[in-house]
Amino acid sequence: MGATIKDVAKLAGVSIKTVSNVLNGYPYLTPATKAKVQEAVAELDYRPNIAARNLRRGRTGIIALALPNMSTPYFAELAERIVREAEKRDLTVLIDCTAGDLEREKLVAEGFRNNLIDGVILQHWSLSERYLRSRPDKPPLVLLGEGPVRSADNVAIDSRQAARTAVTHLLDLGRRRIGVLGARGGRRRPGQPQAAGRRHEGYAEALDAYGIPFDPALVVAPPGAHGPEDVATGVDELLAKSPDIDAIFCLNDRVALGAIRALITRGVRVPSDVAVAGIDDIEAARLTTPSLTTVAPDKAGIARIAVEMLAERIAGTDRPARRVTADAQLIVRESTLGSS
Repeated sequence: MGATIKDVAKLAGVSIKTVSNVLNGYPYLTPATKAKVQEAVAELDYRPNIAARNLRRGRTGIIALALPNMSTPYFAELAERIVREAEKRDLTVLIDCTAGDLEREKLVAEGFRNNLIDGVILQHWSLSERYLRSRPDKPPLVLLGEGPVRSADNVAIDSRQAARTAVTHLLDLGRRRIGVLGARGGRRRPGQPQAAGRRHEGYAEALDAYGIPFDPALVVAPPGAHGPEDVATGVDELLAKSPDIDAIFCLNDRVALGAIRALITRGVRVPSDVAVAGIDDIEAARLTTPSLTTVAPDKAGIARIAVEMLAERIAGTDRPARRVTADAQLIVRESTLGSS
C-alpha cells in the first residue's frame, strides 16, 4: 500500500484539508506550510488518487480525441501533442478514428452515448451547424479544422492563407507554371476535409495576385487514398498535360513527399526542373532528400489551445463559443531552394 493523504498530513503536522489545498494549488497558504507539505509528499513518495478525485467531482478524467484517420502523419503528430497537453491536466485520452463519416462523427460528438468521457476533441469533416446546435446529450466539445460551424469551440489554421504563402514563395522564386496536386476544387462533399478546398482557393488567389491566369490543366487530384502509387499517377498526369511545369504545390506534405519521389524516379530534378512545396511540416519533411519546403502549422499551439478550451468547458464555463486561428509559418528547405 502506498502512502495516503493522512500519512502526509501526519508527517507534515497539518490537517488533511491543508494537504489537499497545497496539492490543488490553493494560493492563500504560507510558504512555510507549502514547504512542509511538499517535503512530506516527497519523503513518502505520495501520489494523489486522481481517479477518486475525479469521481468526487462527477468526472472520469477521460477525454476523447477523434480524428479522420491515424495513417496521415499530420494527424498522428497532432494526436501525440494533444495527449501530452492532456497529461499536464491529469487527463487520459481515448483516441478514435471516424474516417470523416457523418454517423461516426455524430456518435463521438454525443459522447459515445454513455458517461465514459468528460469531453471531446473532434477533427470534423461532415458535421453541420444545424446538427451541432441540436445535438442530444451534449458533452463538452472542441472542434479541430475549418468549416462554417459557429456553435462550438474551434481551433484551426487558415488553410487558404497557408496555401497563398506556399504558392507565393514559388512565384517569388520565378516559377510560373505551378501545378497543384491533391484536389480539383469545386463543391466539397461530406466526408471530405474542409481544408482541401480552402487550400485550392489559396492557390488560385496567389496566382491571381501575380496576374497569372488559372489553368485547369495544372490541377490534378491523385486517385485513391493518396498513397505513393496514387501520387505518382497524379504526377504523370501533370507532366503529360503540362510538360513545361516548373513547380508543384501539394495540398499536404504526404502528397508532396510522394511527388518528389515520383519526379526524381522519372528523371526530373527537384528543385532545378520542378520545385515542390507542401503544407503540414510533418517530421519526414525534414528528413527526406531533398528536404521539403512546407508551411508549418503550430501543432503544439493547436494542441494546447484545444485542451485548454475543453478543460474550461468541462469546468463549467458558459462563455460563447470561440474560434481561434493558430499560427503557421513558411519553412524553406531544399525542395524549392536546393542544397547549399
